[in-house]
Amino acid sequence: ITVSDSSGFVVDEDGIDVATLKEVKEVRRERISEYSKLRPNATFYARTERSVWEVPCTVALPCATQNELPEEGAQTLIRNGVLAVAEGANMPTTPEALRTLQHSDVLFGPGKAANAGGVATSALEMEQNQSRNRWAFEKTEKRLEQIMINIHATCAQTAEEYGFPGDYVRGANIAGFQRVADAMMAQGII
Repeated sequence: ITVSDSSGFVVDEDGIDVATLKEVKEVRRERISEYSKLRPNATFYARTERSVWEVPCTVALPCATQNELPEEGAQTLIRNGVLAVAEGANMPTTPEALRTLQHSDVLFGPGKAANAGGVATSALEMEQNQSRNRWAFEKTEKRLEQIMINIHATCAQTAEEYGFPGDYVRGANIAGFQRVADAMMAQGII
């Protein structure tokens, strides 16, 4: 029910209207405050008057801005009963907030895993271009879905294997390290 940009955020109790959001952000290229002018039940809050992390939610998705979710925000999310936080950017969660989330029962999806869809889609587009084929949107979506399922399974299995069940941060870090180390060994670098 919330969406933000660098100026602040809106709360739309009717749910975020994607068409209106696209109109404001992609077509008009305006600040998120304009969304509330087009949706009568939406309220805009400037970044200086309130934090988006104060809004009770089940899932929180810090995206686009580095260090966007500070420790106080993580503590507020936990107090308000958040179940999952998944990063949709590179390092939108401060190290202090990450520690706070990891010491709670909140499921945390680190950006290197949860945000991998954009990189994966770019790779699929390169594959498509190289083969000079045009894929239907549904085919790309299906391939991306399988890639994300595999990333989740790898993170979960690696965390379990190394004694950190349910810790997606450690699972993603260890799996990523293993993949790079294996590639370096295959190339004779180590």
